[in-house]
Amino acid sequence: MGIKQQRKELEKRRKRGMRLLAAGVWLAEVARHVGVARQSMLRWTKLKEQGSVQVLMRPERLGRPPKLNDVWRTELIRAHKGGALAAAFASELWTLPLIATLIKERFGVDPSHPSVGRVLKQLGWNVQRPAKRARERDELAIRTWKEKRWPTLKKSLRGKAA
Repeated sequence: MGIKQQRKELEKRRKRGMRLLAAGVWLAEVARHVGVARQSMLRWTKLKEQGSVQVLMRPERLGRPPKLNDVWRTELIRAHKGGALAAAFASELWTLPLIATLIKERFGVDPSHPSVGRVLKQLGWNVQRPAKRARERDELAIRTWKEKRWPTLKKSLRGKAA
C-alpha cells in the first residue's frame, strides 16, 4: 500500500470513528471497531471538541521532512543528466556513493545510501546495471573451450574424485 493510500485510509478511520462516537457508541468500542488505540480516540475527540476539524483530514505528510528540497532535487536531476564526468568524477558510472558525495558537496547534506536510493526512486530513476561482458570477449574462443577443453577437464576430474 502506498503512502497516499495509507493517508486516505487513516482519514477514513478517523471519520468513521467520529461518526460512531456521534452515534453514542462507547469510546473503547469505537477504538476496537476502527482499529486504533483508545488513546488515539481520546486525542481525536479532544481535538474535535477544541474546534480543530483538521484532526479528521489526512496529514500533509507522514514522517520526517525530506533533507532535499524541491530546488535541490531539480539541481540533482540536472547534475545527473549532465553525467558523472561533468560532475568531476573519474567514471561515467553513477553509484549510490557517488550520488551521496555529489549531494554532500553541492547541498551540504550527508545522506545515507538507503536514503539516496529512496530519493532516486522518488525521482523515477531505477538501478541500471552495466552488462558484465567485456568488449574484448572472444565468443569463438569461449565456445571452443566449452566444447573441447571443458569436457576433457571434466573427465579427468571425475577420475580423481572417485
